[in-house]
Amino acid sequence: MSFSFDVKNELCRTEIGKRPQAMAECYGALLFCNRFDREEIRFLTGSEAFAGRLPKLFLRAFGVSFDEVSRVSAGGKRTVLMRRPESIRAVADALGYGPGVISHHVNLGLLEDDESRAGFLRGAFLAGGSVTDPAKRYHLELVTGHYTVSRQITALFIDMGFEPKTVARAGNYIIYFKQSALIEDILTTAGAPVAAMRVMSAKIEKDMTNLVNRKVNCDTANVAKSVEASAQVLVDIKKLRDSGVLSSLSDKLREAARLREENPELALSELADLAGLTKSGLNHRLRKLSEIARALN
Repeated sequence: MSFSFDVKNELCRTEIGKRPQAMAECYGALLFCNRFDREEIRFLTGSEAFAGRLPKLFLRAFGVSFDEVSRVSAGGKRTVLMRRPESIRAVADALGYGPGVISHHVNLGLLEDDESRAGFLRGAFLAGGSVTDPAKRYHLELVTGHYTVSRQITALFIDMGFEPKTVARAGNYIIYFKQSALIEDILTTAGAPVAAMRVMSAKIEKDMTNLVNRKVNCDTANVAKSVEASAQVLVDIKKLRDSGVLSSLSDKLREAARLREENPELALSELADLAGLTKSGLNHRLRKLSEIARALN
């Protein structure tokens, strides 16, 4: 199952709150459902847990029942349907919609406290949200077909301390987040702290992997430089020997040349230990040999 599936299951295990919080959760879900007007309320969801939660939510919030909760379809989804005019009217009246066409917008008067806002966010995500497996990348989004809903929920997110990004795509309006810390906070606020911990753990694991990779790359680069430097010194020493200059050099330089020729595989630090010198001391002598060799050109 997907990470989104796990998140929605966790959110659906959240206890249904008192009527104001239940109403806020229903409100969030309604603004992202498949249809919400005077004739019909319809949810189409692949989450069995959400399909089972909706009737309980609406009963607590509005005292109404759905007409139908279908079995799983061939596409793996359930339809949760309400068509009775009196039930839809009770929902619309409770949310502050007047008579006539239901205008999709956010009534902030219903979302004044933190618990109601958390419930609203939970309902919105359950109906219209998804989040990518954090082991792959960080991406949480809400998708709506209503521009006004997108704009007002973006403002609500900002007021809650979250900074979303938005984009229009294929006739839909998408509110999304790509920062792991923001996704953690949103999931925690909505009621999925376990999922938030999974995002945090994935971030830590990625950071550790990147740190190890950087260290390995750095070590590999250093080894490559050391091998290249050692090979060049060996070339320079051979040049000095072939030209007869090596035998005229000081005992210290000739000893350094001998050690390097006899131990080409040793790192500079290991060669310094063998010579009883500091790394910088031996490096100075080897550089001197190379300088003398280059001066022969």
